[in-house]
Amino acid sequence: MIDEPEEADPVSVLDEVAFNPAGLVAAIAQQHDTGEVLMLAWMNRQALAETIETGRVCYWSRSRKQLWRKGETSGQSQRLVELRLDCDRDAVLLLVDQTGVACHTGRRSCFFDALRDGRLVAVSEPEVDPERLYGA
Repeated sequence: MIDEPEEADPVSVLDEVAFNPAGLVAAIAQQHDTGEVLMLAWMNRQALAETIETGRVCYWSRSRKQLWRKGETSGQSQRLVELRLDCDRDAVLLLVDQTGVACHTGRRSCFFDALRDGRLVAVSEPEVDPERLYGA
């Protein structure tokens, strides 16, 4: 029989994560009710702490070297439903409720290229024009 989990202090959860030498952990976002894998991004300790505290998913942008709150530019946000760590504690699974599309290409998921007959084929089309999302 599995015991009901105790409410964990966010600090103790953060201490469980095996951040890499750059201070980052891979974070996979998955739609909580359908199982659809939406994206992979990176979190530092501060992004993970903010996500746990606010329930709004926050990542670390390696290119901009700053926190990136999903949806702050595009409006396509992620609400945290559940957070899981893998067995080695070096990857985070974020079960989220995604508003709109997750990918900067305007697709629901970043995983839209599939290997078919030896070549990559796009298996989904953009739902939103990326220029409309980001003004790019």
